[in-house]
Amino acid sequence: QSAMLRNAAVRMAGAAATIVPRQTMMMTPRVASFAMSGSRRWMSYTPDRVWSVYLSGEIHSDWREQIAKGVEEKGLQVDLSSPNTSHEDSDDCAAIILGDEEKRPNYDNKGARMNSLRTKTLLEEADIVVVRFGDKYRQWNAAFEAGYATAINKPVVVLHPPELGHALKEVCANAAAVCEEPAQVVQTLDYIITGRLPPPRTKGFTPMVDRLKAK
Repeated sequence: QSAMLRNAAVRMAGAAATIVPRQTMMMTPRVASFAMSGSRRWMSYTPDRVWSVYLSGEIHSDWREQIAKGVEEKGLQVDLSSPNTSHEDSDDCAAIILGDEEKRPNYDNKGARMNSLRTKTLLEEADIVVVRFGDKYRQWNAAFEAGYATAINKPVVVLHPPELGHALKEVCANAAAVCEEPAQVVQTLDYIITGRLPPPRTKGFTPMVDRLKAK
């Protein structure tokens, strides 16, 4: 059987990310299969479930678009959301809407509280929280959102370049998965939703069942 599914993609308008519904599309059969080491295994999934994935973190690269494209290409039932990724708008929002502030601490506090209306709501509604740390700037907001998600028992996937592993060791230790590339995030979502696995990342990979047989 197949089902009409709803997907979402991240569309960038300037620097600001918005979430827009994609056209419904036909999904692969209810039962996803994959073969490895000569064996054929099956894993079923629920075709009517739409997974909510919140994309937190740095705003200076196209990692959100890469994940959105990968999700779409695999036909996954995923709704993607994110904080407002326009640095300028997130700074100025409350001063523009509610009135200016002369002192910088008041200006920042007012804007942060207004932005929290979006971020806390989307975090609390998410099934999975993906937090991206980049190497260009210190992402204090990303660290906060990773901690907040953990505190409210949301599964966290951390995404960062290898060289940041030591600095983020406490964050990574509390994550359900740690990825180095956006493609790995897509592959992780694909596996937990459909049961499909990509080719092994490690050259010469031996499945555990074969390792046990060799003993």
